[in-house]
Amino acid sequence: MFKQTETTKPFALVDIQGLRKRFGANEVLKGIDLQIGRREVVCIIGRSGSGKSTLLRCINGLEGFDEGALSVDGQALRHGDARAMRDLRQNVGMIFQNFNLFPHLSAGQNVMLAPTLVKDTPKSEAGKRAQALLERVGLGDKFHSFPDQLSGGQQQRVAIARALAMDPAVLLCDEVTSALDPELVGEVLSVVEGLAAEGMTLVMVTHEMNFARKVSDRVVFMHHGKVHEMGSPEEIFGEPKTPELKQFLSGLNG
Repeated sequence: MFKQTETTKPFALVDIQGLRKRFGANEVLKGIDLQIGRREVVCIIGRSGSGKSTLLRCINGLEGFDEGALSVDGQALRHGDARAMRDLRQNVGMIFQNFNLFPHLSAGQNVMLAPTLVKDTPKSEAGKRAQALLERVGLGDKFHSFPDQLSGGQQQRVAIARALAMDPAVLLCDEVTSALDPELVGEVLSVVEGLAAEGMTLVMVTHEMNFARKVSDRVVFMHHGKVHEMGSPEEIFGEPKTPELKQFLSGLNG
């Protein structure tokens, strides 16, 4: 697969400029500028309430924003345009903290649902693709299992397969291990690490700092609704420049 270099890349896959988001009088995002390249892995870190999850929800259209511009793969996000929103959501996969699987559908049916409804993929084709994706996340034998028959880690891996079923240009991961028991975290992170190695564009909000250090091309530290510091894992974790980032990292190690 052709990997674009900095000189050949025509535009950022995710392009965020001057993004502001308010909830009432509370401004949660205070002018975010962030460009993410194709096949790049970006981890977003920061304290609770710094705006990390809100930013992800803006990227996939779950939250509107008040000012600024946001585009994915050249498509501008326009909340008033139903077709534009549908096209954008097909390009953006999202994995949530709490799996969000449909409890009345089997693992395979959960993975098949969006392609059959949104893309009119024939059920036989969607079923084969779902089986292949479940095998990809290590759950090839769980096609007919229902969510309540699966562990939390298995449910999250089904959720990853479901997001991949739409062939998204970018995959957003919002604290995908925070609802898991500690012993199940590794099985989910290993799947995500595999996706990164395959060249998937990933934007991850995570509190797993060792994982962020290992897989990221860039780490973004958010503080009070702003991109406060950004750089390579070596720069962010090894040479933090601002007192706020130094304090955040020292708090993790304390």
